[in-house]
Amino acid sequence: MDYYLNIGSNLGDRRDNLYRAVVALTAGRKYYAVSSIVESEPWGFESENGFLNVGLKLSSRMEPHKMLERIHRIERRLGSASHRDSEGHYVDRLVDIDIVAIGDLVIDTPSLQVPHPHLPERDFFLRPMMELAPDWRHPATGLTASEMLDAGLHG
Repeated sequence: MDYYLNIGSNLGDRRDNLYRAVVALTAGRKYYAVSSIVESEPWGFESENGFLNVGLKLSSRMEPHKMLERIHRIERRLGSASHRDSEGHYVDRLVDIDIVAIGDLVIDTPSLQVPHPHLPERDFFLRPMMELAPDWRHPATGLTASEMLDAGLHG
């Protein structure tokens, strides 16, 4: 399965945080691709700290919920605390890794939604997807990342 991940950081040495996350996620893998870095404003909360984001495509036979568990372990190991405060609002973070898409799979469980429900709205998800998978189409809308950007659904 082709996993499309997005890694973001808005605290500390953001580039190094992205690098360490990519290294952890690709350890032992021969086939993967990394997008260009995208700079973005915080999404869903106010902060003076802008984000750097990078997309990562990797092939894996790992079951999606196991991959999500692996991602959460990597986030914790890299020092990232919860992405939300006690009231459920987004907060600044060292590393945030999201599963954006897994090929043409559609998953809708309490712990995992694929494609990511905010994919069409997030420029910092769409730009890396354009680079890593220009022909990929959202299984629900049939749109490519480029078409979603052109539609102006992102914020």
